[in-house]
Amino acid sequence: MKNAEMNFRQKNSDTFKAAGIAFLLLMLTLFMGAPAFAHCDSYDGPVIKDAVKALETNNVNLVLKWVTTEQEKEIIPLFNKTYQLKSGDKEVYAIVEKYFFETLVRLHRETEGAPYSGLKPAGTTKQIIQMTDKALQEGNIDDFLVKLNNHIDKVVREKYQKVAELNKVKDNSTEQGREFVEAYVDYTHTVEAMHDIIEHGSGHGRHNE
Repeated sequence: MKNAEMNFRQKNSDTFKAAGIAFLLLMLTLFMGAPAFAHCDSYDGPVIKDAVKALETNNVNLVLKWVTTEQEKEIIPLFNKTYQLKSGDKEVYAIVEKYFFETLVRLHRETEGAPYSGLKPAGTTKQIIQMTDKALQEGNIDDFLVKLNNHIDKVVREKYQKVAELNKVKDNSTEQGREFVEAYVDYTHTVEAMHDIIEHGSGHGRHNE
């Protein structure tokens, strides 16, 4: 009986912890309600921006950072064929150019261990990512951090306030006690998830050496 109770508590703990991590990721990626599309899949993402610049300047090196050394064997020949067709028929070139973009993004997604589901239109990149890119382009992280920190501050304070109020009445009844526990777990595991992500990173895929 005791083991069953311990297993039940552990299962609930793992569930709430996972919910806390999911909440944090959702909060960060859906900040200000942007659509949930992969950053590197979109036409206004950095991969295709570099690809466009590479074709404009005939410099394949601009896109090689997005793929592994092994994948270069596929990208470099395709880039050369695409560039050679640039001055030809516009409709044909548009088809070949898109195929080059798709191949580059697909291979890059492979380096992340992520699936490829097609190119996304410009404007579908999450606003939170647009803000991080803008900070890099302008060389200014301060404005972005103010907005992000204010948003996180608001969420954490709301969770804290809820659990603090319930803490005052948690022993008045079983029902109020359970409300307190639910709020307490939500609050503490959300903060724990934030701490873990900050300390250990997101686990984003790395390029092979």
